[in-house]
Amino acid sequence: MRVLKTELYDQGIQSFYDQFIAGFEGGKENKLISPSDANVLVHGYENPNFQKVLDDYHINLPDGVPSVWLGKIQGAKKMNRCSGPEVFPALLNLTKGKAVKHYFIGGKPSALETLKNVIETEIGNPNCCGFFSPPFKEFSISEIQAMAIDVNESGADVLWIGLGAPKQIYFAHEIAKYTNCHYILPVGAAFDFLAGTVPSAPNWMKKNGLEWFFRLISEPRRLGKRYLNVVPKFLYYGIKEMF
Repeated sequence: MRVLKTELYDQGIQSFYDQFIAGFEGGKENKLISPSDANVLVHGYENPNFQKVLDDYHINLPDGVPSVWLGKIQGAKKMNRCSGPEVFPALLNLTKGKAVKHYFIGGKPSALETLKNVIETEIGNPNCCGFFSPPFKEFSISEIQAMAIDVNESGADVLWIGLGAPKQIYFAHEIAKYTNCHYILPVGAAFDFLAGTVPSAPNWMKKNGLEWFFRLISEPRRLGKRYLNVVPKFLYYGIKEMF
């Protein structure tokens, strides 16, 4: 189901999990999967080059209740919220008894150390094969290729990226040209949420489409401008596309 200009996965989160696990039976194809929230959808709507990148993704998940509302209004009855912070630990849990290796790019070194401990001790997944905390800057092609070499040498099946959107969407699309993984998933702040370094919204706010508001009041300086810009645009473009 297309929301704004992006085709979003509309078969529900359990169907996605089943499809994800089944994908390990084939060869490594570097399938790109993005939990795409309102910020990503608006950026794609306004930027044709970025929209082309999103269109190259194997799956764009509806990361946000407002996207699901728009999808259901248009007839996608099975669509439900598939957010990065929900999908991330769920897939780590589903693969913990399988020979599936996970590599992580993004976050501060201290946060990655905490994340590793949470994944191994609380989730019980021993298959973390690599962590890399990149510098906060734009990456050259040679730097991306160097990261890809390390990912490939680790034997990673799944590459997780936590660099923030839209940067991580572009980055995943670029590094996929050089890696040999089953899946590459940019999941934004999911690293910090799972590690506990950033507070997560309560479930009632997530279910009612208010997670953005919780994050806004938690990090007003960093996220204020984004949300005050994105939320009205998302509503406007969504209504415009429907009518």
